[in-house]
Amino acid sequence: MFTGIITDIGTITATEQRGDLRARIATAYDTATIDMGASIACSGACLTVVDKGPGWFAVDISAETLARTAQGRWNEGARLNLERALKVGDELGGHIVTGHVDGIAEVLSVTPEGDSQRIVIAGGPEIAPYIAAKGSVALDGISLTVNDVADAPGGAVHFGVNIIPHTALNTTFDTIAPGRAIHVEIDILARYLGRMEQLRHVQ
Repeated sequence: MFTGIITDIGTITATEQRGDLRARIATAYDTATIDMGASIACSGACLTVVDKGPGWFAVDISAETLARTAQGRWNEGARLNLERALKVGDELGGHIVTGHVDGIAEVLSVTPEGDSQRIVIAGGPEIAPYIAAKGSVALDGISLTVNDVADAPGGAVHFGVNIIPHTALNTTFDTIAPGRAIHVEIDILARYLGRMEQLRHVQ
């Protein structure tokens, strides 16, 4: 369980194709405090620590994770938003995030708005019903508030968020640009409500 508050930016320094893809990630975390088997959200995907050393940890990325995340996201040199798992008693500064990627969206535009940046994102039909104005969404693991929503052709959705300078400085959104693929996790309450609605129509 996570909150969508990014606490480090990691960099993939090496990859190795085994049964799964193993990635070694450089981090500013004190890895002596990270247990083997611990969960770390990497740009929104919850991954398990399988090896570690001073200033780095390694994760195995399964075929399922590769299929559900953005192409090239796990290449050597890629930067990742990192968040360690929530502990009992920690401040819940964002919203409840599970580390499951529900879809891949695309940045349509980036426009200055005051000191912030207004980002418009295009999502597919698989996430469209679950995006609501003033609701929560995790983008590449970052907890954000949806400002506005517009339906798009083919059941898709366009939605806007604002990135304040602090968020840009402390995440990989410092280099956000049109065309970038973004991991989307819908709000967990929306996911359960959507399932309940499906079952209601089946009965």
